[in-house]
Amino acid sequence: MAQIEKFKHFLRSKRYSESTVTTYSEALKSFLVFYREKPIAEIDNEDVIIYNNEYVLKNNLSASYQNQIVNAIKLFFQTIRETKILVDKIHRPKRAKVLPNVLSKEEIKSILEAHTNLKHKTMLSLIYSCGLRRSELLNLKPVDIDSKRGIVIIRQSKGKKDRIAPLSLKILKMLREYYISYKPKIWLFEGLIAGIKYDKRSLSNVLKQALTKSRINKPVSLHWLRHSFATHLLESGTDLRYIRELLGHSSSKTTEIYTHVSTKNIQQIKSPFDNL
Repeated sequence: MAQIEKFKHFLRSKRYSESTVTTYSEALKSFLVFYREKPIAEIDNEDVIIYNNEYVLKNNLSASYQNQIVNAIKLFFQTIRETKILVDKIHRPKRAKVLPNVLSKEEIKSILEAHTNLKHKTMLSLIYSCGLRRSELLNLKPVDIDSKRGIVIIRQSKGKKDRIAPLSLKILKMLREYYISYKPKIWLFEGLIAGIKYDKRSLSNVLKQALTKSRINKPVSLHWLRHSFATHLLESGTDLRYIRELLGHSSSKTTEIYTHVSTKNIQQIKSPFDNL
């Protein structure tokens, strides 16, 4: 579809990541296919509402997916000259207030110590110790580990932002052992072929293996390690402003959600049940 290809070029010119280009293009494609009998210039805001009701809701698709649809439609119709769509009037779905999943320090310790394979252990440990996203870990290069300054440099992460994270001495020692053993060429963590970035699905499998070995029966994802990092920092007294910087959040509201899962103050509250 020519319109989809044109949209992809537009997104790339705006420097959106390839994963975002793919996500938005697929979302837009489903919308345009739904209205394949209708000229694009005739599509209006009411059609967006009908699509949400007749396709998104009927197929029990998530609010997150619906939000991606909205983003894609808004961006697409900004590039169309003749349109009946009022971009600013397209409404978003009400987001569910879901708390982040957090593991205890004991569970984290168990997961990180589950592997005897040094590469596997180092990857999981670095994600937790720096609060990294999966893509951020896999995009690291050896030069991003600045041992003299005691920092890890995370380059061009979500939102095209660079940031730094503290490099713990325990992780530095582990990384040095790893580097001597594996001697990565380009990426800090590479697959079986030198110079090729470690596969993201393989990394998820590394976590699954650790969960099996540590006998943790929870649907843990790699992002849980990042959530746990933030929550454990908060519980140890780290200011939310610093946690926001470490996580690379654009808005403080995103970081504030960790106050709802921190048990530090909750545990100090005595239940009235104890006085009965």
